[in-house]
Amino acid sequence: MFSSNPFAIVSGSLPEGFMKWYVTLMVLAVIVGTIWDIVHKGSASYFFSNWNKTRAKGTRQVSGGEVVSLAVQTGLVEVATSAEFCNPKRRLAHLLTMYGFILYVATTALMVYAYPTPATPAPALVPTLWGIGASMICLGGYWFWFFIRVDVAAEGKSPLRLMKADLFILSLLASATLGLAWAASGGGLGVLFGLYLLATTVLFAGVPWSKFAHMFFKPAAALEKRVSAANGSAQNLPTQSRDDPEQQKRHSMELLKDAPMDMGLGIKREAPRHY
Repeated sequence: MFSSNPFAIVSGSLPEGFMKWYVTLMVLAVIVGTIWDIVHKGSASYFFSNWNKTRAKGTRQVSGGEVVSLAVQTGLVEVATSAEFCNPKRRLAHLLTMYGFILYVATTALMVYAYPTPATPAPALVPTLWGIGASMICLGGYWFWFFIRVDVAAEGKSPLRLMKADLFILSLLASATLGLAWAASGGGLGVLFGLYLLATTVLFAGVPWSKFAHMFFKPAAALEKRVSAANGSAQNLPTQSRDDPEQQKRHSMELLKDAPMDMGLGIKREAPRHY
């Protein structure tokens, strides 16, 4: 079913180069939308301001080589394996969606730019990987939406409850789902193709109003956290444990300094169904 390039099949019913121009516009929409999001929310200025404060309050200087090492660790741990998620189900759902999205986007670009028409047939592996990527998005995304999402799992609210922050995941799911349905139907021009383009346009052109840009901010924030731990500032958080004599001298620890170390662990009796 996913052994042929659906974009090549539909190319004969569209103006020449239509899909290439469309994908290029979506790339530009992400770039412009991300820049607008950074300027509008002040994300970049906040990040660099916080980075400078962290460096100024640090007890030791972190060398350039150490920063590079920390960046590699961030890429391997927080980015590649999503280690910030304590809930294993949430982490697995995120990884399925993330790697599915990467595979989906990469193979879409490959089919559109390298194999645009039936005259240049794509290797069967490429559309197969495209279908696998879209399926991974659906598996991870629907699992998250109906069973893991914090409002549903922890607060008992309806899975149909919609918020502005849901624009990214819903448009991503719509794009992947409609793309699979369109390819399964033969990949021709029709209602499914129109709906697929609409959902994909909302996904990439809606960056200023969705959580799309957070995929660029999270690695930077994770790196800043590692640097703050390395230079001793620790983001202004206490570095000693509660049983440390120096920590117990803090005013906020007055009521807890004689409390048993396992106090409060009753929360572990509840299954972790939230973030």
